[in-house]
Amino acid sequence: MEAYQVLQSSYKQILYNFLSQKSEQSLYDAQQFSKKVIEEDIAPEEIVSIHLEVIEELYPTLSPETRKSFEFLLEVMIGYGMAHREHQILKQKQLELESEIDVAASMQDTFLPKEIPQSEIVDIGVISVPASKMNGDYYNIIQPDNESISIAIADIIGKGVPAALCMSMIKYAMDSLPERLMQPGQLLASLNRTVEQNIAAHMFVTMMYASYDLRTHLFSYSGAGHEPGYYYNAKEDRFEELYAKGMALGISRNAQYREYQLGFSPGDYIVLLSDGVTECRAGDEFLEREELTRLLRLYQDKSAQKMVDHVFQDLEQWQDFQLHDDFTLIILRRNV
Repeated sequence: MEAYQVLQSSYKQILYNFLSQKSEQSLYDAQQFSKKVIEEDIAPEEIVSIHLEVIEELYPTLSPETRKSFEFLLEVMIGYGMAHREHQILKQKQLELESEIDVAASMQDTFLPKEIPQSEIVDIGVISVPASKMNGDYYNIIQPDNESISIAIADIIGKGVPAALCMSMIKYAMDSLPERLMQPGQLLASLNRTVEQNIAAHMFVTMMYASYDLRTHLFSYSGAGHEPGYYYNAKEDRFEELYAKGMALGISRNAQYREYQLGFSPGDYIVLLSDGVTECRAGDEFLEREELTRLLRLYQDKSAQKMVDHVFQDLEQWQDFQLHDDFTLIILRRNV
């Protein structure tokens, strides 16, 4: 017996039982039949067609008007069925895309450092929270030797899988560069050439790259169109904007990057951040510079890690726990 005939026979029995007995069992049987129809991906118009055939068999004297009404319903359900199948196909594609994004997000996590370098000389804190599954922010903190610590923070202008692929390219390009032998400006210029050759025309990357000399306490940094950070002078108890002029990576192959330097005293710290920090907002109210520095002052008696954690928690609460952009905040403070 063909599958259609099996369905028709089963439906006929269920409908007959319902019309004659109106029992709970017949309603249960109808629910089970519905599940089977869904599992076998039977089109809605086929169910209407089966219903019409069964009704005609059970009630041969069905009026022409009633029969025509079923035929009309059948035409309606044919259109509905086509739209329903298209919806199911799109839904399946969406599920597949979400699965791919989950895999990409898991891979992306491997690009970020698992451990932050520890030193008696400096205290480092970092927090990076994506606004969605995929993170458009990248950071890296490494200690290539006992003489220096290098910090990179970047924002990939773009979202989703393309941004993740761009992040992987940046990570592996940086891994291949001899950081110990290159100044921040040189490193950005070299990285810029790699980015310009390998990303789409509509994408670019902002970055701040810095190196802290653990012997001389000299902080050297260069920027590529990135959000300005802050330098806190403990002796004078004031913040200065850590601005580094430079073109974003990937725009011009021949871009050059100026290097800036700061001398660090005990208690001084620098703040590097992504624009997801400065663009925090509650409704139409954006975060002001004074509010961010107020929060930094509020928690600066704590460790660098607790500082970034508390600042994030306060800003997250201020935004009603809804991030509008990827949030990355790094603090490096000299202890001795």
